[in-house]
Amino acid sequence: MADIRPSPIAGTWYESNPNKLAANIDSYLDNATTPELSGEVIAVIAPHAGHRYSGEVAAYAFKVLEGANPNLVAILSPYHNYSPHPLLVTAHEAYSTPLGEIKVDQDALAELQASLDIPITFIANDREHSLEIELPFLQRVLKNDFKLLPIMLRAQEPEVAKKLGDALAKLLKNKNALIVASTDLSHFHDQRTANLLDHEMLTRFESLDPDSIFRAEHTGKGFACGHAAVASMLCAAKSLGADKVQILNYATSGDVTGDHTSVVGYGAAVVLKKIYRTRSKIALF
Repeated sequence: MADIRPSPIAGTWYESNPNKLAANIDSYLDNATTPELSGEVIAVIAPHAGHRYSGEVAAYAFKVLEGANPNLVAILSPYHNYSPHPLLVTAHEAYSTPLGEIKVDQDALAELQASLDIPITFIANDREHSLEIELPFLQRVLKNDFKLLPIMLRAQEPEVAKKLGDALAKLLKNKNALIVASTDLSHFHDQRTANLLDHEMLTRFESLDPDSIFRAEHTGKGFACGHAAVASMLCAAKSLGADKVQILNYATSGDVTGDHTSVVGYGAAVVLKKIYRTRSKIALF
């Protein structure tokens, strides 16, 4: 039997009953609208609060994956607890949610580590919510049997994000894969301040410039707890040919609770690669 990471948040951050969980996520997805996309989906950005708060926004990111059938999904998330290690990965062979198990791609993990001069440290029984919270959405949207490459970034430095992104791009270049970057936006400001900070950070996401994300964070112009995860994803996505970030939805916890005095911001986005089509020429004799 596989060594399974048990969920520490099912029943609190999201529904523990599989039927209710599936129904909740399907409802979020049904209410999300999909805009016309001008390219191939390389990655998505999704929030990671409890489904009650951020599920409606997250659904916009995962809605664009309907019909996709990747063999591998790389999830980049922050690590909210203390660790002396810059990059972390589960020591278990699979993640468990009420909707089933998702195997970790050990071969992909080994290949990633081989091209990365920063150690990826294995951790057992972690309590990190920001990675796991995305899994039920993937389980409902993706109908094929995909594997997972779950990387948690404790380090928030540009050089770590770039090295991870470069190694990830090398790994995914010839694979049927996609990337999910997990982040919330500003925390515990009033609604007006949150809107200003969040729209600035979302603009930085749209710029496809990882360094600008760190500048916003360091100067206080914007905030995202997973800013290094997003920056690393953008490094990888650009190397894989991405040329556009499209914001899909934005809201705050205040839009759910009605309390706008202290809110958390949530954004959803898709990262696209332009598809070039050549016209076939017919020779006439």
